[in-house]
Formats: sequence, structure tokens, C-alpha cells
Amino acid sequence: MAKPLVAVVGRPNVGKSTLFNKLVGRRVAIVEDTPGVTRDRLYCDAEWLKYSFTLIDTGGIEPVRDDIIGAQMRRQAELAIETADVIIFLCDGREGITSADEEVADLLRRSKKPVVLAVNKVDNASLEDSAYDFYSLGIGAPITISAEQGLGLGDMLDEVVAHFYEPAQDESGETTRIAVVGKPNVGKSSLVNALLGQERAIVSDIPGTTRDAIDSPFSHDGLDYVLVDTAGIRRKRAIADESIERYSVIRSLGAIRRADVVLIMIDASTGISEQDAKIAGYVHDEGKACVLLVNKWDLIEKDTYTVDKFKKSIRSELAFMSYIPMLFISAKTGQRVNRIMELARMAYEQNCRRVTTGTLNDIVTEAVMANEPPTDKGRRLKLYYATQVAIKPPTFVLFANDAELMHFSYKRYLENYLRKSFGLDATPVRLIVRTREKQEAPTVRRKDGGGTDE
Repeated sequence: MAKPLVAVVGRPNVGKSTLFNKLVGRRVAIVEDTPGVTRDRLYCDAEWLKYSFTLIDTGGIEPVRDDIIGAQMRRQAELAIETADVIIFLCDGREGITSADEEVADLLRRSKKPVVLAVNKVDNASLEDSAYDFYSLGIGAPITISAEQGLGLGDMLDEVVAHFYEPAQDESGETTRIAVVGKPNVGKSSLVNALLGQERAIVSDIPGTTRDAIDSPFSHDGLDYVLVDTAGIRRKRAIADESIERYSVIRSLGAIRRADVVLIMIDASTGISEQDAKIAGYVHDEGKACVLLVNKWDLIEKDTYTVDKFKKSIRSELAFMSYIPMLFISAKTGQRVNRIMELARMAYEQNCRRVTTGTLNDIVTEAVMANEPPTDKGRRLKLYYATQVAIKPPTFVLFANDAELMHFSYKRYLENYLRKSFGLDATPVRLIVRTREKQEAPTVRRKDGGGTDE
């Protein structure tokens, strides 16, 4: 069965993200003494005793805030409440009850969901009596806690799991993680919403709206995935003075490292930029399966040669990623969005592909016979043996008489030959050349039966 969902809600700056981080056991949510830091729903798995559940961190609910972001933050919290099985209503024991707390309590009562009232920041005995005031909210008996110091969390979690119908079963199957990355305001959240078919992430024309890397489980063609919407990655000099956004960028880069597939988004209306190339380079260096999505294609005036011109420009800027599949889309209109998962799955399958040692050595021998290595100061490179040592990405080790004789152009030739032979045209490939020590490995036998390469 699916894990129960537990949402942490409350007005801004009552310690929701601090509690979230404490319960999941690591710093996932951004914690900053600034109201409104958490804007979107943030998911993470947590455990208590024999129970496993998914915790949802939400943006603070501000009933009096009527700007675009404030309204959408409220909508995101409402969506979390709608989908949650149990709700932790967090209040501030130091400040006492506010009108915003009463508004949130009214919202929760109307939801008819099980609610656990937790009064936070009660870190000494003198504040215990203040909890009695919270009975007036009509939510139930308040439980005093200190999220920062970890006090009272066991009592609170006992109450939370008491509302579960039965222990959640262990889910051993791994799901494919797909991260959506790019500069701010290229349409990442719009794409996530389009793929999920629901309003999952806040969409706004204001750059930097998404601040956390947000996990969204979903299924496509019978397969399970986790879609990760990330904060826009800016240039370092553009974020040096804002610690919140700096954390967001770090988390986005972390999301790339943890992802199985990365969807790199660029804005068709501005073309590929230096920052786009840096983001792509980071994905390439991490060896991730990836797809390049040229978004906002509906805004481009087109003729017969428009696509070819864009592809040529992108290939030139991303010469180090000649393998990357490319798709021209519009997340807003849905143009070609239905093809994204097909490409992502193909790239991931190639990223995980294994080749048998015998077949690999046959292909390397074939490549050498078709194009012998050049000589260097009278010495010729000789390849003795090849083996695949890893996947994600496919990584091959070639044993040679002298690794220093491998010229970069011949290495690139071998890489392209392997790509063509094994259908690895949509994934990074690692090729490592090592000098063979004596008796380390057998020589590669020629397919024509004429002895060895030596």
C-alpha cells in the first residue's frame, strides 16, 4: 500500500521546515529566519517505530496576503491538506495564538482530516502553561514540542501514527528519478505541472519562484517515477548576496547528482547561453542520462530552416555533449510534451546498458582493424584487452601497452565506435585507458583467426 501522507502546515515562521528536517533526519528543507522561505510542497520519507510515512512541508499560510505568490502559497498548502492523511498543525508557543492561527484552524476544521496540534518553540518549563491557550482553536489537545531541540517529538509522532489505519508496508522497488533543471524562468515548473497533469508547483513569471527541489511521484506507461522540480541555477556572482537562493542552487545541483535522468531546459526565445552550457556541463560531468528541452517553442517565428539553425547553434555550444537527445517543446501549450518521457526512458536505458566482455573485445578489435592507432615517436599504441567496469554512465577500461600513447582524437574515435556498435548514442560514455602490467590480462584475439594484436 502507499505510504501515508503527513502534511506540516501553519502560518509563516513557526518552525515548519525545522520540524521537517528534524523528522526526516537531514537538512532537506531550507531553514531561514525569514517568513515565506518555503513556497512549494516538499516531500520526504520518514519513519517512526514500525511506521513509514511521507512527510510534506508546506509554505506558510497567510490569509491576509493577497499578492500572486501569497495566493499561490495558500493554494499549495490547501492542496497538501487535501492530499494528506494526517495533518500536523504547527503553532508558535512563544508568540501565542494569532488571527492567522485561527484562520488556519478554521481551514483545517473544514478539511475534516485528522489534525495533530503541535505548539512549537516550547523549550523550557516556563512556557508549558502557554499551551493551554491553544485549546481555544478547537482542534484538540495541544502537544508542546521544540523542533530545534528535538523535545516532545516522540509524543507528537505517537499521536500522528495513531491515525494511520495500519503500518505502511516497505516499498523495496526503486523508482527512476527525473530532475528538471535550467536557469530561472525557463518554464521548469510549468513542465512539471504539464507532465503530472495537475498544479503541483507554483508557476509565476517572477524568476526564482521555486526555491526547493520538489519531489513528485507519478506513473507513466505502467512505470513509477519521481519528478524533481528544482530552483533555477543562476551564475555565482548573481547569488552571492542572497543566502536563501544560494542554498536553492546547492540543492538543485544535489538533485542532479541524485537523479537518474536530467531534463535540461533552455528558453527558445533567448537561445542557449553561457549559463545553459555550464548547467549542461555539470550534468555531463556527473555522467547522467539527459534530454535537452528547448521550451517556449510556440513563441518562435519559424520557417523551413528554423529547427536546423537552432540545432546547429546548440550543437556548437554543447560540442562536448554531441550525444544529447533534443526536443523542441512548449510546456504552456503542451506541444511535444507527450514525447518527453519516451526520450527520457530511452536515455536512461542506455545509461544503464551493460556489454559482455567478449562482445566488447570483439568490437574493440574490429575498431582497431578498421583504423589502426597512429604512431608517436616511432611507437604505436597497442590495445590488449577491454572490459566494462560500471554503468550510469557506461564506463569502459582499455588496457594498452602505454596509456600515454592514446591520442585524444583516437580515443574519441573509439568512443564513437562503441556508441554506434552498442546503441549508446543518447548517453555519456566513459573511456579509461590504462597501461597493462605484465600478466594482467590476456591479449585481444583477432576475429580472422590470425593470432593476436601483438
